[in-house]
Amino acid sequence: MELDPDDVFRDDEDDPENEALRQRASSKELVVYLVDASPKMFSTNCPSEQEDQKDESHFRIAISCILESLKTQIINRSYDEVAVCFFNTREKKNLQDLNSVFVFNVADREFLDRPTAKFIKELSRLEEFFVKEIGSQHGIVSGSRENSLYNALWVAQALLRKGSAKTADKRILIFTDEDDPFGNIKGGAKADMTRTTLQRVKDAQDLGISIELLPLSQLDREFNVSLFYADLIGLQGEDLAQFVPAAGERMEDMKYQLRKRMFKKRIVRKLTFSVANGVSIEVHTYAFIRPTVLGSITWLDSVTNQPIKIERSFICADTGALMQEPPKHFQTYKNQNVKFSVEELSEIKRVSTGQLRLLGFKPLSCLKDYHNLRPSTFIFPSDEEVIGSTRIFIALHRSMIRLNRFAVAFYGTSSHSQLVALVAQEEIIDSGGQVEPPGMHMICLPYSDDIRHAEELHSGTNAAIPRANEDQIKKAAALIKRIDLKDFSVYQFANPGLQRHYAILQALALEEDDLPEIKDETVPDEEGLARPGVVKAIEEFKLSVYGDKYDESDNAGHKKVSEASKKRKALADGAVQKSAQYNWDALADSGKLKDLTVVELKFYLSAHDLPVSGKKEDLVKRILTHMGK
Repeated sequence: MELDPDDVFRDDEDDPENEALRQRASSKELVVYLVDASPKMFSTNCPSEQEDQKDESHFRIAISCILESLKTQIINRSYDEVAVCFFNTREKKNLQDLNSVFVFNVADREFLDRPTAKFIKELSRLEEFFVKEIGSQHGIVSGSRENSLYNALWVAQALLRKGSAKTADKRILIFTDEDDPFGNIKGGAKADMTRTTLQRVKDAQDLGISIELLPLSQLDREFNVSLFYADLIGLQGEDLAQFVPAAGERMEDMKYQLRKRMFKKRIVRKLTFSVANGVSIEVHTYAFIRPTVLGSITWLDSVTNQPIKIERSFICADTGALMQEPPKHFQTYKNQNVKFSVEELSEIKRVSTGQLRLLGFKPLSCLKDYHNLRPSTFIFPSDEEVIGSTRIFIALHRSMIRLNRFAVAFYGTSSHSQLVALVAQEEIIDSGGQVEPPGMHMICLPYSDDIRHAEELHSGTNAAIPRANEDQIKKAAALIKRIDLKDFSVYQFANPGLQRHYAILQALALEEDDLPEIKDETVPDEEGLARPGVVKAIEEFKLSVYGDKYDESDNAGHKKVSEASKKRKALADGAVQKSAQYNWDALADSGKLKDLTVVELKFYLSAHDLPVSGKKEDLVKRILTHMGK
């Protein structure tokens, strides 16, 4: 097998088979949603988000939030597994056969399993038949020894026995509007129920299961977490004072609270940080803002609808027999084939055995904005394997801040090496809590040939360089000030292409007739630009730069067309003609797009002014997305 030089020296981050990436993708979450189904949860005491609709119950709010979370989970974390469990129910359905606990599920699915379109669809219709087929009741009443909350925690703990705590995060999320579940019971019976329930929680936590509360407040009374649930979830001191219940007045408040609970900071990679003289500490890396990309295409069998497993076999060209030994790679050199085994190829690719090694320090003034090649990574110490890592990291962190220095380090994997800058960040706290955590940003530094010096603009050999005068600069500054976005954040704008792509997938999976409305937040704010102040600033800027005799219509048709533009237009016209020779709809419906060559696929992309970069799989996916398939 002939070697591909680009493949041999490809970066780990670009390699889908990279071991570190496989480990990162294998970590998953196991979540059990515990929803209180007592009669109080069905009272309509929450105003609806839509003025023309009736008020909503706490039960509906909880189900709606879970549905939104599951839809997001299928896109972002498809390998996570969930279960939805109701307590204080009339009917029972659980493996332990405990009263007042009903685990919701659909056919061909385990109680704790990956969410499916059928599961989400049935859960969305649950409220229609819940009271009739499952039923609601007070599971904890005076004079009865039945403890439905204890039973629910027992069932949830049993569901989370699946998997190991080292490879999966296990969580229980409780939805309820009852802040004192044993309030109707007095004396020793209440103390006994409280003690046994808290002991059940402690047993679950000892097994690595975290328990979180999503409380719903009544209109006339706020949820008092200190009555019981503070002990259940382990709140005390400042944590108890800072715990803010989810306001039950709007559904969006609860959705926001659930997103905060479900979005857990996941470790990208664990690194060994070599400081000096053989001293090494353990640090974890976390990714901040990254571009969102479309998920990879999974090919399914047309009959069973199961994922297709690709197997590859090598056949001897001389005998036609299957090759039993692993193939060897070769590279032609001086008319001879130099053979490489897999182990030798790994050694060739190995650049460094270290991961993160400190080289020295430099003043922060030496670090420029253009040195940041790509989004930085945040690093934080950990004492899981190397005791004392946090103490050494804090000492280094404080010294760098005090001396106004950043660290220069070598960051390398088996096939990629890079110099990085470690910039210490102080903790920022305001009245609402922590805004920025303490730690270090790892910024990838450029190589010398990555930096390009900007060339000055010369309109001619002896002509002077055009420069703006003071009036033009003043008018431009006034215009920018008028249209400046206040409190700008990248989170304010969603990718409309991705939103439409996932909306189509959701509609197909859930068999919905109408597509969800997608709001394109990237289009210009025409209403804002039409404000008198903005219009005046634009006109003054145009008058200052072009003068009062400038006519846009006269100059629109006299622009010179460059040779490059002519060439691009000719290529586009040729692509349109060649693209018309294919029946793209039929190819997409029959799944034969993958049989076309990359050149043929680019005919369609070029004809529709779409990017033509990427692998063949990316091109097929881009065509299907554009066609709405």
